[in-house]
Amino acid sequence: MTSKLDIKFNKAFHQLSELEETLAPDIMLKLYAYYKQALAGDNFSYDGKVDVRDAFKFNAWTQLNGMSQEEAKKKYIKLVKSILKNQLK
Repeated sequence: MTSKLDIKFNKAFHQLSELEETLAPDIMLKLYAYYKQALAGDNFSYDGKVDVRDAFKFNAWTQLNGMSQEEAKKKYIKLVKSILKNQLK
């Protein structure tokens, strides 16, 4: 059964996916980290590729260690709403 939070989370993901404007790298890292934490929690996995971009993404995710998946979903939704609100200005 899908919760109201899951519905809002999926809606935010799809709204963001439709955004045509490129976001700043720091915002993209936050979104990535919240998304990964929301789906995988503290089950960190890193394939060991020596790629700076992937290392930054992994680091952003591991900084959320201990955050519940529910809290990560809420923060993701809040950040997406903020981004979309700023796009309307």
